[in-house]
Amino acid sequence: MSDTDTNAPETASLRTPIVAVLGHVDHGKTSLLDQIRGSAVIEGEAGAITQHIGATAVPLDVISGIAGDLVDPADFDLPGLLFIDTPGHHSFTTLRSRGGNLADIAILVVDVNDGFQPQTIEALDILQRSETPFIVAANKIDTVPGWNPTDDAPIKPTYENQSDRVRGDLDERLYEIIGELSDHGFSADLYWRVQHFQRNVGVVPVSAMTGEGVPDLLTVMMGLSQRYMREEMEIDVAGPGVGTVLEVKEEKGFGTTIDIVLYDGTIRTDDQLVVGGTADPIVTDVRALLQPRPLAEIRTESRFEQVDQVDAAAGIKVAAPDLAEAMAGAPVRVVRDRDLEDVIDEVRAELAEIAVDTEEQGVVVKADTLGSLEAMADALGDAEIPIVRAEVGDVAPRDVSVASTAEDPKRQVILGFNVDVLDDAERRAEIDDVRIFTDDVIYQLVEGYEEFVADLERAQQDTVLENITRPARFRVLPDHVFRQSDPAVVGVEVNAGTLQNNESVVRFTGNDTERVGQIKGIQEQGEDVDEARAGTRVSVAIDGPTVGRQLHEDEELWIELPEKHAKILEQELAEEIPADEREALNMYLDNHRKRDPFWGK
Repeated sequence: MSDTDTNAPETASLRTPIVAVLGHVDHGKTSLLDQIRGSAVIEGEAGAITQHIGATAVPLDVISGIAGDLVDPADFDLPGLLFIDTPGHHSFTTLRSRGGNLADIAILVVDVNDGFQPQTIEALDILQRSETPFIVAANKIDTVPGWNPTDDAPIKPTYENQSDRVRGDLDERLYEIIGELSDHGFSADLYWRVQHFQRNVGVVPVSAMTGEGVPDLLTVMMGLSQRYMREEMEIDVAGPGVGTVLEVKEEKGFGTTIDIVLYDGTIRTDDQLVVGGTADPIVTDVRALLQPRPLAEIRTESRFEQVDQVDAAAGIKVAAPDLAEAMAGAPVRVVRDRDLEDVIDEVRAELAEIAVDTEEQGVVVKADTLGSLEAMADALGDAEIPIVRAEVGDVAPRDVSVASTAEDPKRQVILGFNVDVLDDAERRAEIDDVRIFTDDVIYQLVEGYEEFVADLERAQQDTVLENITRPARFRVLPDHVFRQSDPAVVGVEVNAGTLQNNESVVRFTGNDTERVGQIKGIQEQGEDVDEARAGTRVSVAIDGPTVGRQLHEDEELWIELPEKHAKILEQELAEEIPADEREALNMYLDNHRKRDPFWGK
């Protein structure tokens, strides 16, 4: 996996499939990886398992040892599995290769007690978008009450050893997970019942604590890789290396380094590299290739040992000059005997594939890696939320400056996925009235923003409604004249809408309105009120008319609606006003439109 046998023929070779582990926080992703590593260390001689940077290689003979009768090494020619150590979809979305995700296959870890959680759903969404084959590890079976563990056993014998009650309890939980998968559009079943893994998702019950089911998990992963991915694993082992930046890190004695996953070809200490950067691709020379020291030598001064060459698939730390602008998720290419400009163009083209479409007006988006930036852009695109700027990195003052220039308050926003907000950016945002939302679950980030927009729109509509004349139709009650004039005071019944103080009163004569006067006071049961709703009876003072001349008992009257207000009510606020008010508005508009079809349009 690390140093190449220099006598090996320079031909096509089969690389190790790369495995990503996804799932909700606390569902046991890390402990499952630890269990696989632990079993491998116990199974093999020390050194049979190689610890890479950000990845663990488990060779076929070690998998065969753990899986026992489940795996016959003669059935396989793939060298083993390379597990990415940074579990979760952080690494999964970071790990891009040309045209897709770098992981060839994934394990989705689901706690049998907890079922689907927000990050489980998000992980599924990412798997679906990237069309990555996966299996589900239904973890923590050892926590089912009454479970009788058999350490490191395949699942079927240990399952059959349980009491009927425990088996029934576990079955119920497993079928809930299978049901959840079905709700999200995946046909799934317990792995031993699955005939076609390309059409159905296999569910493997496991315990990261006892190791039960781990043999099955490794067997299914090997089987799927061998059967469906063998052709994709064929690489030119001697060709120039191709990889993806997993992390950019300061390393004592080496300055800025990049942790990369190499998925094609080789990388050597004398190679020239092109690395995707925040501005232009970076051209640099390898100074050192660093791998973790074997466990036996961990007591030595340096955590790393230098190697001369690494073959795909592998995780490796590269020390080289000028890496400060390198980006997590960006491509890495070895130049070797190719034209440098061609390689730079290839890296540019790959970065352009990830570029996010931006618009004149929109929100500012920040994410920790290129891959997660792309996932954010996809989610915002689905929600029809425009983006004005999208970049990798923490939220900085210049992001606040960009967000503050938006004309619409709904767009004076920064959405940060898995990033920090720098202190001076936070202060600046308070001064500039820019809202910053951060989360480590994409859809929760989008939902949080959508709630904010809904609240803002409600507040804006409330403000508009406060300043707009509301429609009302009301009737003067017979025998309820309390004063003839200056002002006339009469009892009325509100038939529809909202009667408000200080509004003008009209009557329809034909299809046109005639001004009657202005409301100067509303009393309900002797108390002054500002408005009266449909269905209430109140007394109103109307300045202008005299009862018996311009105003009559049993007459239908209306609040006068300015044409501009009628238009706003019909076109923007129809959903915000009560049904009876809408009815009064529609009658008012109908009357006017019999005379002028375009009135209020």
